[in-house]
Amino acid sequence: MTEISFIIPCYNEQENIPVFYEKLLKEVSEIDFELIFVDDGSEDNTLAVIKRLAAADERVKYLSFSRNFGKEAAMIAGFEKSTGNYVVSADADLQDPLNLIHDMYKAVKEDGYDCAGTRRVTRKNEAPLRSFFARQFYKIIRASSGMNIVDGARDYRLMSRPMVNAILSLTERNRFSKGIFAWVGFKTKYFEFENINRTAGETKWSFWALLVYALDGLIAFSAMPLYFISILGLFFFFLSILFIIFIIIRTLVYGDVMRGWPSLACIILFMGGIQLLCTGILGQYAAKIYNETKKRPLYIIKESK
Repeated sequence: MTEISFIIPCYNEQENIPVFYEKLLKEVSEIDFELIFVDDGSEDNTLAVIKRLAAADERVKYLSFSRNFGKEAAMIAGFEKSTGNYVVSADADLQDPLNLIHDMYKAVKEDGYDCAGTRRVTRKNEAPLRSFFARQFYKIIRASSGMNIVDGARDYRLMSRPMVNAILSLTERNRFSKGIFAWVGFKTKYFEFENINRTAGETKWSFWALLVYALDGLIAFSAMPLYFISILGLFFFFLSILFIIFIIIRTLVYGDVMRGWPSLACIILFMGGIQLLCTGILGQYAAKIYNETKKRPLYIIKESK
């Protein structure tokens, strides 16, 4: 059985893969390992680059999706194909410091941990607005889910085989890896590092994509939005009772004076917006349930080695 399996999701990373491969060899040349690249429907020459590496090195394997299914699906596909006693998930863009591998390996193999995770302690060269929302997201999801999802945690981690098997036992389609890693438990030690810029290419995670991913994670691991709309509905119910009492008293004292149409229109628009918001939140949960019931595969493999 292989000692360590490295799972590397790739989407349009043709420039980074050769550099990543060379740097990884320098770090783990003395360890028995396999390197599994998962081509997530890349539109450039990523697969061709991987195939050249696989032809020259039998330790290099790959899976190629029929289209882009997303990083979550790529990670699961790599976990399922892996055979190592320990499994490492890392990005091909070299923003994950490979020089931590030996410390991570020692923490799990010798120090009694089940997982060695990593977290960024700085967000240098990142847009301030993006950093602010990222920090707020971690605060919200920790408070609402009851799980310790560490601020700045990366998907870059080394896990024992039992932990990987536990992750694979979760068959849900709407996946949020950071939440899943926390949910399955296991003893984890975190290694801190400063933010590292990409070696080449551009990030595939726009602000909008990260926002959608964060909302998916919140819905997948927390019922807080449902509690929120319940409390909101209760608040406006009592508020409406107060308004009714106010209108009755005002009518009895001053008579039925027809005025206040602008304020009434604003109230109607405001309440309509609240209703649409609540309907949208309920719709998101319904959509997730719908996707689960279809039981479509997380990914489709076009070719592999």
